Amino acid sequence: MELMGNGGGRVKQGYPMMAMDQDMDAGMDELLAELGYKVRSSSMADLAQKLELLDRAMGNSSALDDIFLSHLASDSVHYNPSDMSRWVDNMLSELDAPRSATFPSPSVVDLSPINVSSWLGYPAQPSLSIQSDCGSEPHLGLESREWKRIRTASSSADCSGGLIRPSEVVYSSAMPMMMVESDHEAGIRLVHALVACAEAIQEENYKSADAIMKQITFLTSSQHGAMRKVGVYFAEALGRRIYSLHPKQDHYLDSAFSDILQMHFYETCPYLKFAHFTANQAILEAFAGHRRVHVIDFGIKQGMQWPALMQALALRPGGPPSFRLTGIASPQSDNSDSLQKLGLKLAQLARTINVEFEFRGLVANSLADLEPYMLDVEPEVIAINSVFELHGLLALPGAIEKVLDTVRSLRPRIVTTVEQEANHNADGFVERFTEALHYYSTLFDSMDGGSDEGSPEKLMSEVFVGRQICNVVACEGFERTERHETLEQWMLRIRGAGFEPVNLGSNAFKQASMLLALFGRGDGYRIEEKEGCLTLGWHNRPLIATSAWRVAGAGDGVEAAR
Repeated sequence: MELMGNGGGRVKQGYPMMAMDQDMDAGMDELLAELGYKVRSSSMADLAQKLELLDRAMGNSSALDDIFLSHLASDSVHYNPSDMSRWVDNMLSELDAPRSATFPSPSVVDLSPINVSSWLGYPAQPSLSIQSDCGSEPHLGLESREWKRIRTASSSADCSGGLIRPSEVVYSSAMPMMMVESDHEAGIRLVHALVACAEAIQEENYKSADAIMKQITFLTSSQHGAMRKVGVYFAEALGRRIYSLHPKQDHYLDSAFSDILQMHFYETCPYLKFAHFTANQAILEAFAGHRRVHVIDFGIKQGMQWPALMQALALRPGGPPSFRLTGIASPQSDNSDSLQKLGLKLAQLARTINVEFEFRGLVANSLADLEPYMLDVEPEVIAINSVFELHGLLALPGAIEKVLDTVRSLRPRIVTTVEQEANHNADGFVERFTEALHYYSTLFDSMDGGSDEGSPEKLMSEVFVGRQICNVVACEGFERTERHETLEQWMLRIRGAGFEPVNLGSNAFKQASMLLALFGRGDGYRIEEKEGCLTLGWHNRPLIATSAWRVAGAGDGVEAAR
């Protein structure tokens, strides 16, 4: 077989090379271009169906396998596979599609636009079905589809077609029938393929999982916006699990990089702002009337939460209290004293707004390593704050119990916790994967669009979310730290450790709503009150939850600190 094209073969004379390359590169899909394939973005759905038909034709029987191999061994000329669409057309024209080929029964469905979340199980959408057998490639089906017909007359023929009904289907052994799905249906097929791949992994059928991954790659490349991001990050996570790609990472460097990514997530999305705002409101109300107050932050990171609280304390009637802040952070890779730098910045702010301030930084590999004496508690009112920190403790046996015991021994006036509102800690892989697919599809949907789309800050935010997906899907054991649980699960656990809930109140609800009104695309966000806690979500799906607690039977806390 002779390959012709720009990869070292012959190029037809009479066409300037530069003009040809520019014409071929225009409008090409960037993801496949990086892999050496030239495919126009507008042709992705068409190409995916052609490849599916070619795969079906090649794998239909051993006789067809022999025919295909004979083609490869012949002197016939095939175009450069880097020009994938043309190459597939050429192969299809030479391989005779069998008359017995079967296709799903076409029908017409409503193709009104839907968001990503509706593809993943919300009501009033077409029902989905997945059929998978161990040892064979799963059939990813829909109970209703819209199919389009395209005929290929030759290797260089233009494709055309339109919506057809069952009576209009014509089978031809000379010209294979192509079926092209809408973006809507391709998105549903992508979800099917992702779940089917997870099922194959759970059954340890890695041969099928590998085959499905190839489908996922092409289905993802035909998507746009949030659904494309979902496909890319979940495909990467599944690939790491299938092929055991777990590069050894520097824990210290990884922690520092995560902090940077989280800072960009804070700037581009309302979720961390909501978390900080609602926790600060609860702390401010708990500190009312007290002259000596102390916040212990279980994950201070860049310290973005505390300037707002300090300013609120400065404006408090009767003057600001004496404010101590203890920040706990992970070790840094470069041995730099980032906590000291953060403390100096906060101290400078405190001087500017006339707040008596003291900062103390603690470095710990895990919150479970903390002991009460390390926190240097004085006669004062204590607030303990944890934003997305507690779920990581669930990877270590007994760690969450140890930390809650330490917290209870400090007798804080209030404990504020913010966690993802999802169950990514189930024992079964498929259950965990499906929940993660629902959750992160909604999150990406909420992040999609806006004036900052495509900006470096937005891309870094997406990487921040993608790293969570990779940890939930690809990791196990103590390496799987993103063990998110629902508010109901956390309430049961924290109550069992000797705490009682504190109602966040209507003020936090109203002011959080005002905060979201100032944020872009605010009409899609929803704040809800649940058993005294507040959740923030996108449309009907809660995504994060803030709750407040105090030691059971402690009343109003430490009176000696007044």
